[in-house]
Amino acid sequence: MHFATLVSGSSGNATVVGHKNRNFLVDCGVSLKALLHNLELIDISSSEIEGIIVTHEHKDHIKGIGPVARKLKIPIYATAGIWEEMTSSLGKIDEQQKVIISDQFSCAGLDVQVFPTSHDSRESYGFRIQSPETGSFQSKALGIATDTGIITEEMNRYLKGCDGLVVEANHDGERLWNGRYPWYLKKRISGDRGHLENKQLAEGLLEWIQENTERVVLAHLSEENNTPELALSTILKILKNSKVAKENPELRLRVAPRHTPHELIILGED
Repeated sequence: MHFATLVSGSSGNATVVGHKNRNFLVDCGVSLKALLHNLELIDISSSEIEGIIVTHEHKDHIKGIGPVARKLKIPIYATAGIWEEMTSSLGKIDEQQKVIISDQFSCAGLDVQVFPTSHDSRESYGFRIQSPETGSFQSKALGIATDTGIITEEMNRYLKGCDGLVVEANHDGERLWNGRYPWYLKKRISGDRGHLENKQLAEGLLEWIQENTERVVLAHLSEENNTPELALSTILKILKNSKVAKENPELRLRVAPRHTPHELIILGED
């Protein structure tokens, strides 16, 4: 199984996940032109995209879904509540492209489990994505969870032991509270239905990372209240002397670029 963030942050979010030549998108908060360009940069053809799975209805996650779904003629997977909130923003979508999901489904040959996150949207979800076990190739699991103000019990259950993780390290608490954002926005971001702070995520990683975990990509960083260097240094400092670090010395942590794709990560490949 492979994956890569295509864009990441409050200006837009999209991730590609796949197995062999079959792929889907998790969110598409970027223009059709930008999406196709970023897919090309990591050598994935748009003809190999088989669907779009939606985490929640905020604009930075859905603004390109309508044009992309129409152009590629692919289905959109979302819960009933998300469909109610986002339908008017997508433009004309054929009925056969509308797929309502609940707790578990399959897309592009991969099994997807749905779990709730805690965000100020109608509904907000993360996903545990599992590849099939074929021949000598073991099944791999990828966990994706962004846009959550707290670490939920469901996140702990579904993200623990994943081989790869794409998870939110949105802000540094000190930079947020000492920054120029208005008070109401600081309260929103730091609240239980806002976004994860670097140290919060580190505490989650101590729970989720196991010996088999290969790669962690830090996503949805705030341009104003975080930096890639600060996110990495804060999290690595907390992980440094932990049981996690001792049991998994080869673990690689990276930060998702804001406007360009991350390199394609293939789980199980050095």
